[in-house]
Amino acid sequence: MKIAVVGTGYVGLVTGTCLAEVGTNVTCIDIDKKKIEGLKNGVMPIYEPGLEPMVTRNYKKGKLHFSTDITSAIKDADVAFIAVGTPPGEDGSADLQYVLKVASQIGANMNSYGVVVTKSTVPVGTAEKVRAAMQEQLDARGVDIDFDISSNPEFLKEGAAIDDFMKPDRIVVGVDTAKAEETMGKLYKPFIMNGHPLIFMDIPSAEMTKYAANSMLATRISFMNDIANLCEIMGADVNAVRKGIGSDPRIGSRFIYAGIGYGGSCFPKDVKALIETGKQNNYRMRILEAVEDVNESQKSVLFNKLTSSLGTDLSGKTFAMWGLSFKPNTDDMREAPSLVLIDKINAAGGKVVAYDPVAMPETKHMIGDIITYVDEPYQALDGADALLLVTEWSEFKLLDFDEVTKRLKNKLIFDGRNIYDRKEMAEMGYEYYCIGSK
Repeated sequence: MKIAVVGTGYVGLVTGTCLAEVGTNVTCIDIDKKKIEGLKNGVMPIYEPGLEPMVTRNYKKGKLHFSTDITSAIKDADVAFIAVGTPPGEDGSADLQYVLKVASQIGANMNSYGVVVTKSTVPVGTAEKVRAAMQEQLDARGVDIDFDISSNPEFLKEGAAIDDFMKPDRIVVGVDTAKAEETMGKLYKPFIMNGHPLIFMDIPSAEMTKYAANSMLATRISFMNDIANLCEIMGADVNAVRKGIGSDPRIGSRFIYAGIGYGGSCFPKDVKALIETGKQNNYRMRILEAVEDVNESQKSVLFNKLTSSLGTDLSGKTFAMWGLSFKPNTDDMREAPSLVLIDKINAAGGKVVAYDPVAMPETKHMIGDIITYVDEPYQALDGADALLLVTEWSEFKLLDFDEVTKRLKNKLIFDGRNIYDRKEMAEMGYEYYCIGSK
């Protein structure tokens, strides 16, 4: 099969690379010439464990190609994925201009039957807009070429995307013809040999599934953070509560860890988009409005603990920050809680010295030199008034506390991810603040 993937961001690059890995001939297309040339030379535009060697290997084998020319890439393609960005507009709704532009380009250049797949997260009804944009171009050309539209939402976790794609727990595909179902079934056959389902459904349901899934996960996180805040007030321990409720198989243990809020490219955007979709259809998504409100407040919880301990004027104080990305194993800084914390500390007169294993270049790209960056974690502690643990990277979990004590000005730690043991910290003489327990 010949596959075209338009967009070499997180979703497009992982999709194209993994399809090439199972022997498919894939061309990834992007308008960014610098990005395309970088990919040809093994330079990744994103950090994702395992992605670089897989890209390099398949490019050298001639299974994975990179191009800025959609015209040649789309000709004779059996399946064309649209994997461009759908950034939120001012009202929170998904901006479809890039998706529809690509749809028009496909319609202007296709020469044979193919399935055009929306891989980007798009609201219900997008498939019909894609179909219309393509048909308009075909009509303008005066040609009659059969095509199908499909919705195939991705469920990749940043930091584990390769495994998620190669060994999926489910694949959701929206189709409206038997021919499209046959084509997509053939494409995904190598990925369902582990027994996990390939779920076919109507296109609107597939479009809704991605938003509903991400919103449910975001709801679990915000619910647990709400419980954590009440636990602190009532003298309960959210970690004990988490274990208690997580042992119920109806609830389970995933996505019920208290912290300082969710971020990233998906949850904030998709919750906003679903809220706005409700408004556009005269329906208020009341639970998701609360989810969003709790999350925004939660990003300030660590700062509030900081000022409760040290006062609201942080002038002359320096804080070591461990972790910048919104979660471990990624350099994604979109909607990262660290950015809120940095802004608040700077506004209060404090300074931040930060370390992150992979996200410092992206952070510097976003916010510049308003903080100080260091090359190793313990270096950030030198003369700092407190340590702020923001992202739960593995290298932060087992510490040399003799080294920490030697370098920190005060034995003061604010743990936004609850990775240290409160009793052990007390025994070592640390003033320790975490989420959901006193």
